[in-house]
Amino acid sequence: MRTILLAIALAGVTPANADVLKSSDTGFATRHIQTIAAPPAKVWETLLHPDRWWDGAHTYSGNAANLSLDARPGGCWCEKTATGGVEHMRIVYLADGATLRMVGGLGPLQAMPVIAVLTITLKPAAAGTELTADYAVAGPGLTGIAAPVDGVLGGQWTRLKAAAEH
Repeated sequence: MRTILLAIALAGVTPANADVLKSSDTGFATRHIQTIAAPPAKVWETLLHPDRWWDGAHTYSGNAANLSLDARPGGCWCEKTATGGVEHMRIVYLADGATLRMVGGLGPLQAMPVIAVLTITLKPAAAGTELTADYAVAGPGLTGIAAPVDGVLGGQWTRLKAAAEH
């Protein structure tokens, strides 16, 4: 998976609405902001079903249909695999229709001694919904990984936008 992340970064696949806010060998923070041409309720419903929008190439099983999100505090963003499963993130804060905050390292970060927090907020906007996704990661060994992670996340938010607008 790290090879995929690096290939995406080298290809420059990062949406214009993305930003690595800070990056060091001990942490990084990214932010993605998008306007989605759909009402907040529809975006929220889509967000809660990662199996509908997450790219299967960025899963352990290779199939996004194996993803699920138990939308409650303590709920798991999990994935079924042929030999068991994966907990990608755990919900620590949920304000229905407005904010979803989860902790957990995505992709190669899961095997690293880091703490990571993803906060997704939705706000009504004139053209539909403004989505802001902030991902903050702290721990050792993070040199050079911020841009690749940001690139992968940017692709996921683009997919979420397309699914919600469909």
